[in-house]
Amino acid sequence: MEKKSYFIPIVNAIIGLIAGSFLTFIIVFIAAFSGSIHYIPFIIALAAVLYIAYVLHNFEFFTRKKAAKFFWTFALGVLAITAIQPIYHWFDNRIPTVDAEVNIYQYEPFIEGNQVEKLSEDASLKLQEPLPKMDGATVLYPLYAAFVQAVYPEKMYNPYSSEVMVNQTPDAYTNLLEGNVDMIFVAGPSEKQLQRSQEKGMKLKLTPIGKEAFVFFVNAKNNIDNLTLDQIKGIYAGELTNWSQVGGKNDDIRAFQRPQDSGSQTALQRLMGEKPIVEAPTENIASGMGGIINEVSKYKNYKNAIGYTFRYYSNEMVRSKEIKLLEIDGVAPTKETIRANTYPITSDFYIVTMGNEAAHVQAFIDWILSEEGQRLVEQAGYVPVTEYE
Repeated sequence: MEKKSYFIPIVNAIIGLIAGSFLTFIIVFIAAFSGSIHYIPFIIALAAVLYIAYVLHNFEFFTRKKAAKFFWTFALGVLAITAIQPIYHWFDNRIPTVDAEVNIYQYEPFIEGNQVEKLSEDASLKLQEPLPKMDGATVLYPLYAAFVQAVYPEKMYNPYSSEVMVNQTPDAYTNLLEGNVDMIFVAGPSEKQLQRSQEKGMKLKLTPIGKEAFVFFVNAKNNIDNLTLDQIKGIYAGELTNWSQVGGKNDDIRAFQRPQDSGSQTALQRLMGEKPIVEAPTENIASGMGGIINEVSKYKNYKNAIGYTFRYYSNEMVRSKEIKLLEIDGVAPTKETIRANTYPITSDFYIVTMGNEAAHVQAFIDWILSEEGQRLVEQAGYVPVTEYE
C-alpha cells in the first residue's frame, strides 16, 4: 500500500498561516485605529477558525462526520462568545444620543451670518486697545460675544487664540488665576477654585450680570415630567435608584454627572448642600463645556437616564427633541419663572475678576450693567439681573 504524503498539506498550511496572519494583522490594525477595538477578539477568533478549518480540510479531516460535527460546534461556540461584545456595541450605538456638540464658531463676533444678538443702535461705549482679555463657559459665550460685538473694535476674535476666548469653566478660572485673562464669564466658583485663589493670595470679585436656571432633563419618552427637590437630592445621593420610587416605571435610574469644578457640577454640589453626592461610575460622567470639541452633555439617551445642565444651553444652543426638561416642585424652568424667582434652582451668573481691573475693564462691566447691556442680556435669551424700561 502506497504511503500517503503530507508534504503538500503541510506546505499549504504554512502558506495559509503566513497569508492568513498577514491579512488578519491588517484587519486588526484597521479596526484598532478606526476605534473599533471591540471587534478585534471576534476578528481573531474568526481568522483562527477559518485557518484551522483550512488546515483540517487539507488533511481530509472532514471526511469523518463526527469529528467534523464536533469541530464546527466548538468553532461556532467560540465565534458566538466573541461576537457578544461587537453585537452589544452595535446595539448600543443604535440607541439615539443627545447631540450636545455646539459649533462655537457660529457665535464668533463680527463674522458674517453669525448667531450673535445685536443692539438696534450703536452702543454708548466703544473700547479701543488695550482690550480686556476674557474667557468663559460655553453656555455664556453667545452672551459675551454679543457684548464684544457691541463695544469692541471690529476684527477677528478667534475663540481659542484672541482676546475673546471660550473654554470649560475650570480652564476659565485657571486662566484668570494665572493672569492670562482679565475677566471670565462663568457660574460661581467651586470650593476648590476659591481655595486656589486664596492660596495665591488673590480674592475673586464676582459681579452678577444675569440669572440662569439649573435644569434636569430626561429622555423624552420617560413618563416623568416633574420631580421635587428632595427627589432630585435623593437620586444624586444614591437613595432613590429606581424610577418607580418617584412615580415612574420599574427601571433603574442612570444618573449622569459632570467633572469636578465644572459649572454644572458646582451647581449640583450647591443644590445638594450637606448631602453627599454618590460617586458615579466613569461611564456616567459626561465631558464638560467649552469649544467646538467640548460638550456640555454628551449623555447617552437611554430611557432611564437623567442629567443636568443650564436652561440656555439646552433650550437655545442644543435644542434637542430627544430630551425634556423636568419641572421642579411643579415649576417649569422658563425665562418667566427665572425672572420671578419661582423656579427653585435659579442662580446668578457672573463676570469674575481679580479686583485689580486692567484698563477699560471696569468701564466694560459698568456698561454691561447699564440699560444697554442688560437689554442685550435679554435679547440674547438670558434673564437680566436688573430691570430696565
